Amino acid sequence: MTAGRRPGRFRAFGLRTRLMLAFLLVAGVSAGTTAALTYREARSAVLQTAQDTAVTSFRDHVQQTAFGLPMQGGEDLQSVLRDIARKGKPHPWVVFAEYGSVRASSGENPVSTVITPELRRAARANPHGSFERVVKDGVPYLTIAMPMVFKTSPDSVLPSGLVLYAVMRMSDEQVNVDALLMAGRDGALPGLAVALIPGLIAARSVLRPVRELSQAARSMGSGRLDTRIAVRGSDELADLARTFNESAGQLERTVRELREAEARARRFASDVSHELRTPLAGMLAVTEVLDEDADHLDADTARAVRLVSAETGKLAVLVEDLMEISRFDARAAELNADEIDVAETIRKTLHNRHWTETDGRVRTELPDGIRARLDPRRFDIVIANLVGNALRHGSAPVTVRLRTETRSPATADLLITEVADNGPGIQPAVLPHIFDRFYKADAARTRSAGSGLGLAITLENVKLHGGTIHAGNLPGGGAVFTVEIPLHAEEAGG
Repeated sequence: MTAGRRPGRFRAFGLRTRLMLAFLLVAGVSAGTTAALTYREARSAVLQTAQDTAVTSFRDHVQQTAFGLPMQGGEDLQSVLRDIARKGKPHPWVVFAEYGSVRASSGENPVSTVITPELRRAARANPHGSFERVVKDGVPYLTIAMPMVFKTSPDSVLPSGLVLYAVMRMSDEQVNVDALLMAGRDGALPGLAVALIPGLIAARSVLRPVRELSQAARSMGSGRLDTRIAVRGSDELADLARTFNESAGQLERTVRELREAEARARRFASDVSHELRTPLAGMLAVTEVLDEDADHLDADTARAVRLVSAETGKLAVLVEDLMEISRFDARAAELNADEIDVAETIRKTLHNRHWTETDGRVRTELPDGIRARLDPRRFDIVIANLVGNALRHGSAPVTVRLRTETRSPATADLLITEVADNGPGIQPAVLPHIFDRFYKADAARTRSAGSGLGLAITLENVKLHGGTIHAGNLPGGGAVFTVEIPLHAEEAGG
């Protein structure tokens, strides 16, 4: 579990950040869209007003001016063009005239570089005139074309061949348009800054229930199953809180029922074991007497007596193991540690069970001088269960190795005990369950020489010493069990 991360801490890509980004995105799109539409409408209004004023004024002045045709150009034509130019609205014009090969203007250049071929073609096609907005060298212009016509009747006109052009700078309008753009931009940025405040408020209102849910889930994970969340409002987050509370209540009831059932099962196993000990003691005494007299009985009776004696012994072992495991379940097992010579303790365990190196069944690699604080009785059970399991399910010889190991300066030295056999090893599917109670690798094997609790009791005894036990297979074949106990076992065992 990672440390140091609090539920309310700001994270780069957390829910708070995503909510704020979404809120700012909506606010930005709204502000940008509003500013763009406002800018477009204001720009069109500014340019349209100037354009309509200029086109109407130029058309009126041209229609009120008389020209003599055919036209030869000269001072008279330029004077007329200057007179029209002086009347320009809303800004001064430069007026140009084109008649055949004749070119004249109210300015210094008789030909304009702003007037486009498209406008000239539109002027010839439309007797009522045309206009076009042009940007030349970064300067905006309005160009107006107005052909001179003869009215042959109220509804028909005849082109005269003379076309007048007005060129008007629209710099002032462009300045106004740029000012509108700047105003829209400058207004949008503060608007986004202001939008942060409701965004933070909204994010906080959304994150508070989420944070409470996270804290509640963490509390339940630590074992406090009575944890509940306060339900506020009637929105989706309130529904989530109610669902959590209902699930937590159901989980609490289920766990309570399971714990009660487990406690009843433990009491039952403990009570049955205690009740069986007295009659079993009598049965064992009787079977011992019968075993002594079995040689004087007929063959069938002797076999029956020995079978009863063996099965009674197995039953006694099972009862003792059940009582031992019930003490672990009730957390009543105690560690009575003492400083012992570990190698000598292992030798006594093997000798007491008649597992000696002389018959080739057990080999030892036990260096002298290794001392540790262990519970002699429980460590004896660990070694006896592991060696007995190896002899039953593996193949001789079984090797018991002892050593110490230092893995890092920050940790205590380890006392390592290995028990390895020469059998076929443990199946990979069995390894995860090897320490389970009553687990049988072969479902068809319903009978066993052991109680089915030996490895489970071994695991509990190792854990009581603050150690660990691992099961595995050797590279060359055979199973190996490795027990690792800190040399300061009295601290770990508590």
